[in-house]
Amino acid sequence: MPSLYALKPRFQQLLRPVARSLSRAGVTANQVTVFAAAASCAVGAYVLYSNFYLLLPGFLFVRMALNAIDGLLAREFNQPTRLGAYLNELGDLLADAALAAPFVFLNPWVMGAAIVLASISEAAGILGPAGRRNDGPLGKSDRALLYGALAVALGVGLPIPAWVPWIIVALLTLTIFNRVRQGLAA
Repeated sequence: MPSLYALKPRFQQLLRPVARSLSRAGVTANQVTVFAAAASCAVGAYVLYSNFYLLLPGFLFVRMALNAIDGLLAREFNQPTRLGAYLNELGDLLADAALAAPFVFLNPWVMGAAIVLASISEAAGILGPAGRRNDGPLGKSDRALLYGALAVALGVGLPIPAWVPWIIVALLTLTIFNRVRQGLAA
């Protein structure tokens, strides 16, 4: 299934000069990873308690940029570490959960399930025997776009239909299925 992840090479190309500047300044991939996770937790908590949803779309874009930059620093500027591999994956899971948390009021049980399923979908992508799987329909970038759109709708006062959390759960379930199926077929 198609995913926004297909746009990652172009996005990385735009971010290479930033990664180069950060590398020259002595910033490491691990520092970017930890910063992205911590900032995601702070923003998620702030939005959860303030209901200032219009902060999320811009931050979700920044988080995707930081996620790409830490990978560029690790791969292209010779900064891979074993610790970095753990920080990257665990930081992504933490950040995903923190940035989805502001939507739990839509349906606490269903959105709680969505947060768990998002983590499972990422684990399914990591565990592929032929390498990482990023199949959709609701991979990390796709979730960022969806949560950004939901945040805009909430920020301008639009009601969110009760079926939206159920659709998120269904799409995450399909994403897990696709990642496992494609991983086994590879």
